Order: sequence, then C-alpha cells, then structure tokens
Amino acid sequence: MSKTATNAEPTLKPQELQRMDAYWRACNYLAAGMIYLRENPLLKEPLRPEHIKNRLLGHWGSDPGQSFVWVHLNRLIREQDLNMIYISGPGHGAPATLANCYLEGTYSEIYPDKSHDVEGMRKFFRQFSFPGGIGSHCTPETPGSIHEGGELGYSLSHAFGAAFDHPDLIVNVVVGDGEAETGPMATSWHANKFLNPARDGAVLPILHLNGYKIANPTILARISHEELEALFTGYGWKPYFVEGSEPEQMHQKMAATLDSCVREIKEIQEQARESGKWERPRWPMIVLRSPKGWTGPKEVDGHKVEDFWRAHQVPILGVKENPEHLKMLEAWMRSYEPEKLFDESGRLVAELQELAPKGDRRMSANPHTNGGKLRKPLDLPAFCDFALKFQRPGEMYASSTETLGTYLAEVFRRNPESFRLFGPDETASNKLSGVYEATKKTWEAGYKPEDADGGELAADGRVMEMLSEHTLEGWLEGYLLTGRHGFFATYEAFVHVIDSMFNQHAKWLEKSKKEIRWRAPISSLNLLITSVVWRQDHNGFTHQDPGFLDIVANKSAEVTRIYLPPDANCLLSVADHCLKSTDYVNVIVADKQPHLQFLSADEAIKHCTKGIGIWEWASTDKGCEPDVVIASAGDIATMEALAAAALLREHFPKLKIRFVNVVDLFRLVPEDEHPHGLPERDYDSLFPPDTPVIFNFHGYPQLIHRLTYQRNNHHNLHVHGYRERGNINTPLELAIMNKVDRFHLAMNAIDRVPGLRAIGGHAKNWLFDQVTEHVMYAHEHGIDPEAINEWTWPE
Repeated sequence: MSKTATNAEPTLKPQELQRMDAYWRACNYLAAGMIYLRENPLLKEPLRPEHIKNRLLGHWGSDPGQSFVWVHLNRLIREQDLNMIYISGPGHGAPATLANCYLEGTYSEIYPDKSHDVEGMRKFFRQFSFPGGIGSHCTPETPGSIHEGGELGYSLSHAFGAAFDHPDLIVNVVVGDGEAETGPMATSWHANKFLNPARDGAVLPILHLNGYKIANPTILARISHEELEALFTGYGWKPYFVEGSEPEQMHQKMAATLDSCVREIKEIQEQARESGKWERPRWPMIVLRSPKGWTGPKEVDGHKVEDFWRAHQVPILGVKENPEHLKMLEAWMRSYEPEKLFDESGRLVAELQELAPKGDRRMSANPHTNGGKLRKPLDLPAFCDFALKFQRPGEMYASSTETLGTYLAEVFRRNPESFRLFGPDETASNKLSGVYEATKKTWEAGYKPEDADGGELAADGRVMEMLSEHTLEGWLEGYLLTGRHGFFATYEAFVHVIDSMFNQHAKWLEKSKKEIRWRAPISSLNLLITSVVWRQDHNGFTHQDPGFLDIVANKSAEVTRIYLPPDANCLLSVADHCLKSTDYVNVIVADKQPHLQFLSADEAIKHCTKGIGIWEWASTDKGCEPDVVIASAGDIATMEALAAAALLREHFPKLKIRFVNVVDLFRLVPEDEHPHGLPERDYDSLFPPDTPVIFNFHGYPQLIHRLTYQRNNHHNLHVHGYRERGNINTPLELAIMNKVDRFHLAMNAIDRVPGLRAIGGHAKNWLFDQVTEHVMYAHEHGIDPEAINEWTWPE
C-alpha cells in the first residue's frame, strides 16, 4: 500500500486555500518575469518587444513545483513557529527561491534597490541572468541559500550537514529528479543512518518528480509507483506521495502530507529526547509528482510544453521576433492575474503578505543560512602540550598524524556540540585513532554483539565515516555553512573524488568573501591529505597521485591555502592555525607513517609562522654565499633532501649548502599574486640569484615551476617530484624511480654546482652505484636496507 497521506477533512479552509494559491501564483509570476522581462514588470501596458530581454536565459521547469513547496512550508512555520530552512537541489532552480525571498521582504532588506514597488521589481527582473546581475542558480548572493545547485547531486548531503547538532532545525531539501540520477545523491539517501534524533535536527527530503531532464525523461519518474516506493523504503525512509496537477487538490494533499511528516518528526524526536533510547527511525520523506513547467504554456507551435522536457528552460522562444509568441507570453503571464496580486505601487497585497513568516522565521532570513552569524570560535587547547620532544633534529621517528589525533581528541572534548571529524572509513588507517579516546563514530544503522569488542560505534559519536567522499564532503560543507567546525581526512589518491565539490565550495567562498559583505565568515574547510603518493608500496601505481594540489592552485588566491608540514610539531601548528581560520580552503599534506622529526614546538611555531625558512642546523653556508640551495616541501621529500645534503657534506666538506624548507606553498608566489607571497627581496635572500636550487617537492614538479616562473633565478631552479612512475615498490625504490631520492638529488647538485663538475666524478659514480644496489636489494628482499629505514640526521 502506498503511504500517501490522507485526511478525512480538507486540511485547508477555502479562504486559506485561495490565499495560498494566490501567493503561489505571485511566485510563479515573478519566476516567469525574471526569465523574460526587462521593462513593464507588472504588465501595466500591453507587452511589446522592447520590454523583453535580448537574451532569454533561465530555467522554468522546476520553479512552480519548488514555489508550491515553499508556500506550504510557510504555513507550517507560521502555525507552529517552526525553525526551517530550504535547500534547492534542482539545477538552475533559483527563480523559485528568489521569488520567495523577494515576496518575504528579505531580498529588499539586503538589496534596497530591489524594493517592493514597480521600479524595484523592474530591477529585480532585469538582474536575473543578465550581465552585471546574478546567475540562474541559488548563488551566494541569494538570501536563505547554502547550496548553489550548479552541480547536481549534493543537496541532500548539504541538508544533513546543516541538521547535525542543530536539534530544533528542520532542513527541507527539494531533490530534482534529474539530480536524483547522480552517484553522490544515491549515497546521500543513506545519511539517515547517521542522524541522531536526540541531538540533531531533522531532514525532510522532497523528491520532485516532474518527469524530465533537459531533453530526456528521468529514471525515477518512469519506474512504477511500487518500484519507487520499494526503493525508498529500502533506503530506510517512510515515503509519502503527493501526485497530480489540479491545483486545489494538490494544495489539500500537500498540506495534509506535510502535517503528517512534521508530526512524525516531532514524535520521533520527543520519544528519543525524553527516553534516551531509540531504534533507528524511519524518517518521513515526500515524493512530489507534478508537471514540469506547471501552470506554464501547455503547447507552443504544436509542440507539447507543460509536463514535457520543452518546459525545462525557456518555454516560449523568439518572443521579440515572433508576434504570436509575444502574445502567448503575455497571455501566460496575465493568467496569474498580477493586478490582483500586487497593488498599484507594485507591492504584494496586504492579505497575501500575511502568509509569509516574520523575521528570522522566514526561510530566506533564517540565521542558519548565514552560518557565520551563528559561528563561535572553537575552544582550542594549547597545541604545544601535545608536541613531541626530542634532543636534536632528525633523531626520532614518529607518525605526525598519530600526534595530531591526540590533539584532535582534546578539541572534541572542549567542543562537544560544534566540531566533527569526517573521513571515508580511514580514521584508524590514517593513524588518527587517538580521537576515539574522546568520541566514537556516529552510527544509527544497527549493532552486533561483536561491535563492542574494540569497536568505536555510538549513536552520540562525532566521527563521521562513510565510504563516500561525496557524501562526507557534502556533510562537512553543510556543517560549516551553518556555523560549525570540521576536519576532513582522506587518502591522497581519493581526494580527487571531491575535486568538483572543492571547486564549487571555493567559488562560493570567493564570492562571499569578496563581494557579498552581508554573509558573515564561516569556518574554513580543512582537508588533511594523507596516505600519500610516496607510501603506496602495497597499493601501487593506481594510488599514486599528488595532483590535487594542482587543482587547488587553480582557485582564487583569496581562499586557497596549501600546507606541507615536514613533521608532527609543524602539523600541530598548522592544524591549530587552520582550525582558527575562516573563509579558506586549507589543504594540509602529511603522511601517516613514522617519519623523522625535526623541529621543537617553539621552532615549529616560528617556522610555520614564516611559512618558509632556512634550517640553520642543516646548512653550512652561514656568513657566506651558498654554492647550492637544497629546498624541500613535504615530509618525505624533506627527509630525502636532508639525506642528500648529508651525502654532499660527507663527500664535499667545503661545500656551502643552504637548506630551505617550505611549509606554506604559496610563499613561493610573488606577493602581488597571492596574499602569502614572499616579497621579491625576501625570496632572493633565500634563493640568491645565480645560485643553483635543487628543490625536492611532494607533488608534480611542474607546480613549483608554475608558482615561481616570475621569480629571479627561475632558470636555476631544478625541481624533483612525482613523474607518474611507480608500482609495488619499496619507499626508496619508488623515490628512485621518480628521482626524488637522496642519490639523484646529490647527483643533480654535482651537475649544477660549477665547482663540483670537475671534482665530483668519483662521488657521482658512487651515487650511481648506490641507486643500482638499493634497487637490487629491494627486489631481492622486498624491503629497503636498514640503513635507509633507520637513517637519522648525523650529529
């Protein structure tokens, strides 16, 4: 049996139904006006070609259905004083959201020139999909939005991220049926296994089936009712169906269904909060099946439009050139009876204004949709209390991420309602298990007795693990955008799964930071990339890809930061800085395996504050001009560079070596290209002109050249990095294959330092032999020699 909500008596009284339908018509009128009109916004005179935009851009198809939902949610907010927000999933669905923002008054409050009069409406229409105006998605300029929708598939994961730790919030998310075909959306439906009814808010998904994508039917709209119901029942939801096209009937069905859904949400939460005990609930969801382009033109030039893919974008084309199409457009827009919806001044009539919630209860003005207003800084411990201690640089091996885990555990203890760690089933693998001393993994999907044996599952856990980077990233973005803090740890090879999500979030931040002053700063998106390219000896070539840094470097310098801490204490310093920051994407690269440790806590603070600096203890050029600069960025790259420097010191005691380590990668960029860029004089003092620089880099070498191509001495910069060569190698063998090992670095220095070319032949011959010997050893024994695995910096 279908779980379609029923009600013996009509939920809406005649007058209320009539007013809600009129409000909906006003929304639809505004949505159509945004697509078509640049003048004559209230049709006070016959429509003429000069009133029409020269380029008709925008999407009509999902707007009526979305506004239909919004109007009905407003009724519940008013009647029950609910705390609700709205996320628009369908691509290009902004007209519906914008129309409601405008009618609720929020838009005019933020943009006073878009006032509630004829001139304000004209400007409101004209700016849409117009040069110098706003786009057709729910961009950052849109009040009430935390989700642009420009890339499909993430609306539901954003909704859950918003609901976590906001116990009184109901997040309504309209999922487009084209969007529902994406992989990220498919995994997001499982987020109901992670929502805690005692401490979290609720998510009410509304799957909007209007039947078509751009030019094709949608899958979920063409399967049987029984199959569709079985699908969502199998996902663990309780689906309700609202289906039809006749407005009066649909209003009554939607009102009754929403009443049932909100009642069930409250019952689930009250039971869990009063008893403290619950089994995973079946949260309600709605399948709304309505015509695509509902209330729009039914047919144009003999072709079906409403309830067909031709309603997806602009239903009537060629309006300026075709008089018949102009008449059709005017008839369509006048069918909404704008003269009854707006008074002579252009303001929504008083009886309809009363249908919108007031103040912060408006979904377009809810503080959660401007999360920086709710954000409170984390209570962070002194990270130096967790720092490693040792006698001298390069004598001790430790896992940097394991050290970070103990620090993050204390962050959890101090911030039990505003901080979460996200990762795809890799928290333990990434050596962050220390967090389990403070919290466990969120889990609502059922337990087995053996789970108690060393397990870390708990309904009140704050570590979010699911084997879908898309869903995790969406959760984190929704969590940050609504005012909280988080950390995402993932394998380097798989961070590319969220390339496009990172792109979208970075663009959102850039717009918000540079152009939209009314959006308050939100916590930075912190990405810890670990299990790195140089330690994939068991996974092999497929897991060797450090190219995410290249993607990050493409984004705006206003919002991107890349850090490569060389050891644990530097990682602590960087993490502390990133958790305090706002409006950035901070990318941190740190391997999980034990590596040499170099800097004390105080030294790490100084080094990370500078972002780049000379390591005096590894240099031999004090008071002199260096013969060669050995530089590094990345923990493994730094160890090999130091080993190369040690070899050069051993073979050429008089060689003047300067060792430079880079933590903040954008320090390499000129200061007019990035806020962190070094002034030219400071760069030249580290890398003197005409001095050869041997740079060992964690990632692809081209990135360093790209960042430094404008610098002095670039012709003397010789970068070693990953060259797309690898297999099931030992760590040193993989380094040798890509020439980031100590032997190749030392040979390159011999080749580049003029004074060594004539005298370095014997040393170079020995270094060649070392390469051969170590590869042979790896192939015979399956490991690197003890002298490599336990190498320390010489005293």
